[in-house]
Amino acid sequence: MANGENAAGGVGLTPPIAEELWRVGVDVLTSGNHIWSKKEIVPLLDQDDRPLLRPANYPPGTPGRGVHVVMAAGRWPVGIINLQGRTFMDPIDSPFRIADQCLGTMPDDVRVILVDFHAEATSEKVALGWYLNGRVSAVIGTHTHIPTADERILPGGTAYLTDAGMCGPLDSVLGVETEIILRGFVTQLPVRHEVARTGPTVVSGAEIEVDPDSGKALSIRRVYEIVPVSS
Repeated sequence: MANGENAAGGVGLTPPIAEELWRVGVDVLTSGNHIWSKKEIVPLLDQDDRPLLRPANYPPGTPGRGVHVVMAAGRWPVGIINLQGRTFMDPIDSPFRIADQCLGTMPDDVRVILVDFHAEATSEKVALGWYLNGRVSAVIGTHTHIPTADERILPGGTAYLTDAGMCGPLDSVLGVETEIILRGFVTQLPVRHEVARTGPTVVSGAEIEVDPDSGKALSIRRVYEIVPVSS
């Protein structure tokens, strides 16, 4: 599972890049508030064969869906729920209430359930982790681009990580050219963001081991690998 909402040069997602991510082995693409940045991606939100999710707590009638079930290794059904936070973000429906609705629609044979919670505030992410503790296999936060070091298994068997971090240029400010961001902070004038193009790449995320019969998480390992510039 990968959050692909900013894979198109740092903002949004396009069909060719989604195809590339599916081709290299991503089973489910999740997203967040930036999924609407490229209008050409909207038709893909409704296709069924290769799921691309948007947060489930957008209003009824919004294109796409926020919950899906995929088969892992052709044997185990895995439920994926995509939610978006509200603190410091758009005032959409409650992720807590919609999480309950999503779980209520999950088929009875789905034991493994993963949640991508795309949110700004760490407190809101921690709160949702505890709210879903024992009811889902993992709650992994996305959005801030900065990985946190609080990975753990909650008492109910839910793996938790406040933010998985980003995959992108290491020598940057959240993936953007450092000089551009510094200029904006110093001058207080608007600047156009551009993805940093030089230096090593960082690959961030989490590896979670889950018991397929109980749906309980057995382990979680934070992933943070730096890929050096090729010579």
